[in-house]
Amino acid sequence: MLKGVIFDMDGVLINSHPVHKSAWRKFFDTLGLRVSDDELDFVLDGRKKEDILRHFLGDLEQAQIKEYGHRKEMLFREESLAIEPVEGALEFLEELTRAGIGFAVASCGSKTRVHYILRQLKIHDRFAAIITADDVELGKPDPGIFKKAADRLGSPYADLLVCEDAISGVQAAKAAGIKCLGIADHARADELIEAGAERVVANFASTSLPALEELFA
Repeated sequence: MLKGVIFDMDGVLINSHPVHKSAWRKFFDTLGLRVSDDELDFVLDGRKKEDILRHFLGDLEQAQIKEYGHRKEMLFREESLAIEPVEGALEFLEELTRAGIGFAVASCGSKTRVHYILRQLKIHDRFAAIITADDVELGKPDPGIFKKAADRLGSPYADLLVCEDAISGVQAAKAAGIKCLGIADHARADELIEAGAERVVANFASTSLPALEELFA
């Protein structure tokens, strides 16, 4: 039976993808690097910022990664007040709370950014655990971040559900042995199903707790 839910943050709990892409584009512009919109989609695939920076800029020293990561973070914060929750997300958290089902966040965003956003939305204290890129060595599709969140929830992996919008995130959940609900529009639904998601919905207003509990029947 369903005993716990693990949420990715960007694109799952919050509609942050446009802001995320905009911040990365502005950062790359400061370096004189032109990146196409299609190429920028890489930043939405649940990767750690170290992985993103190396993908676009090659091998970097750790000090440079830290500096660049901070600069991108500041650009993100300039626009973050425009970020809103995904439709139905806050109501779904309420539904889980009423049912006594614990939930956690497992995001490959930096600790400062993830905690900042959750506090901004006034839901930070609702989560039994908040696991970020700073807490794991490898980003998704490595399953480590979901295993750490699952261990904090304290229920068997078979009784947990991951909510993800990225292919790498779905792959990470499946590698951890955890069922996965994909969050995506119709155009991307097949990609997440192919990656291993049990079901894909457009947002949390499109499903309900009883509907998700059917996955564990």
